[in-house]
Amino acid sequence: MPSQLTFDLPVRPARGREDYFVSPANALVVAQIDGWRDWPQRKLVLCGPQGAGKTHLAHVWADQSGARIVDAASLTQTDIGALATSGPVAVEDADAIAGQPPAEQALFHLHNLLLAEGGSLLLTARRAPTHWALSLPDLQSRIEATATATLTAPDDALLSALLVKLFSDRQIAVTPRLIPYLVTRMDRSFAAAQDIVSRLDRTALATGRRISEKLASELLDKAAPDG
Repeated sequence: MPSQLTFDLPVRPARGREDYFVSPANALVVAQIDGWRDWPQRKLVLCGPQGAGKTHLAHVWADQSGARIVDAASLTQTDIGALATSGPVAVEDADAIAGQPPAEQALFHLHNLLLAEGGSLLLTARRAPTHWALSLPDLQSRIEATATATLTAPDDALLSALLVKLFSDRQIAVTPRLIPYLVTRMDRSFAAAQDIVSRLDRTALATGRRISEKLASELLDKAAPDG
């Protein structure tokens, strides 16, 4: 069958509190976000692998606290004084600016000004603060002194909910049997869930086939290492 024309339609992630599934694997982290008024020194580092739900939780917290969300890399183009006095702030991908002195300096000023103003600060990162390797010692010491919440590998319930959400974000309806089929066969990671949903979507669009256990089996077998 010839390939069909495909279109890269935008994926619209649902990021409300009601869209975030709570399981034993993430319940403690969700409780820390919900209890943000009690954060030590009014700040928290939220870390976990790509696709773990850090951005979703940052949006949940922003809805609760009225926080502004900014990317760490954009801080050098941001009015830090105005941002620090605007209320709570969430800074995404904070560990990605390690080794970039202007961005580190901007985060350092934001950290100090925001907390001095009585605001709250949420930082998201892939790694725990001790692994950031920031070049600004004063910033590194302040980040390492910050309470940390860590998202870990998903359990069956969380992985199932994540798959359902990823399909829903793409406006794809799947059979109830597909989700447990995928959970028992795929790698147990957020990145693997994103990858298989994306590949199923692309392949179905390109070939005109229905997303099913058979198609999933073919793609999972293709991704499996030889031997």
